[in-house]
Amino acid sequence: MPRRVVITGLGTVCAPGVGVKALWDALLEGRSGLGPIHAFDASGFRCRLGGEVRDFSARDFVPKHYRKAVKVMARDVEIAVGAALLAAQDAALSTRAAGDEAAPTTYPGERVGCQIGAGLIAAETDELAMAAATAVDADGRFSTKLWGDVAEAGGGGGMNNLQPLWMLKYLPNMLACHVTIIHGCEGPSNTITCAEASGLLSMGESLRVIQRGAADACFTGGSESKLNLMGMMRLELAGRLASTGETRDSAAVVRPFDPLAPGTVLGEGGGVLILEESQAARARGANIYAEVLGFGAAHGPPPFDVIDPAPGAGETPGDGLRWAITSALADSGLSAGDIDAIVPTGAGVVGADAIEADALRTVFGDRLERIPLVTIRGVVGDCQAGNGALQAAVAALCVREQKLPARLHAGSPAPGLNAGAAPARDAVLRRVLVCSTSLAGQNAAVVLGQPDAGR
Repeated sequence: MPRRVVITGLGTVCAPGVGVKALWDALLEGRSGLGPIHAFDASGFRCRLGGEVRDFSARDFVPKHYRKAVKVMARDVEIAVGAALLAAQDAALSTRAAGDEAAPTTYPGERVGCQIGAGLIAAETDELAMAAATAVDADGRFSTKLWGDVAEAGGGGGMNNLQPLWMLKYLPNMLACHVTIIHGCEGPSNTITCAEASGLLSMGESLRVIQRGAADACFTGGSESKLNLMGMMRLELAGRLASTGETRDSAAVVRPFDPLAPGTVLGEGGGVLILEESQAARARGANIYAEVLGFGAAHGPPPFDVIDPAPGAGETPGDGLRWAITSALADSGLSAGDIDAIVPTGAGVVGADAIEADALRTVFGDRLERIPLVTIRGVVGDCQAGNGALQAAVAALCVREQKLPARLHAGSPAPGLNAGAAPARDAVLRRVLVCSTSLAGQNAAVVLGQPDAGR
């Protein structure tokens, strides 16, 4: 019998603010964290809104002796480091982050794992530009030969003018790397880079690590910042971003599951959750948000023509999500009729939302129109690898508080979907499904439930 796993700590960093209270309050109030982009000049983009995290630095979330390391943390890493400390504090976990090597920790280091999802971390434009400027030929044009050819460049090569620790700043595994060092996690560690599905896939990995007895607790989640020139351009070319012009009304722009939605708005953010073996958590008197009842993952045909998918016979882009959800339900020992609410991707991208809706209809049938969908993109933006962790944190809060947050929506969701504008309200939520799709076809689903409700 696999060991049972519960969520005991939540840490989030996103546009509404730092910490789960800031996120939950914004959701209850129906208050968006999206606004004009200030991180860079976005005037050249059609989309000029974003979900920025203001007044945040990882320096405030690391031990004093570790602050120098913040210089080699990309924005994605900083967000993960901040969320991890908040999660540990919320779970009342004593870790090495206290800075006292002699102080006792809640668990031995070798019994604590770390699985964090990451995306394609974009290099800071200034760092690249300064190095690229040293690889310009006699005609004033950038030369790939001068960039990489040491002999032609007179012994240097433009890439050698990047800062010495440049690569260590942008490797995706640096999120988990810094978290494990700071908190002394010496158990199984992993990084999953599967775009928007990364956070939930990492949560599934943590679940399995604890179930098989390889650890008693895990830091798990994901984070990413797309609010940079490279991130914005990539999603613009993928046809995902809305043309916002000068509007500041995010609810009018981000409209999940609306067939007339103009596209999504990017954000930066993510979350880390503390997962613990149930008996160990109860023995130490931990505050339990929810139990992780089941997990499923699957890959299906990607949803966008830019990837030029070649589905097998009878396959459709929604199959991957359908398989992930049915696997999570089977892993939970539950049926579709046992789910009281769903926290979907709900990106506000017409094609992607239609695929997700079709998969949900296939699993839940006519009952889907009576299941509330908890959509959060209009509040936090599309945080890519950070999406799943934020969705899971919101689902855990819904279960613990027995409440559905308000829904922002200025349009009309497709028929049969309970996704339109709505105020916050009390609800009986025994079990909540969280699901995530991705640009490249990876899919994941997690079922959370009340810790004492059984299966």
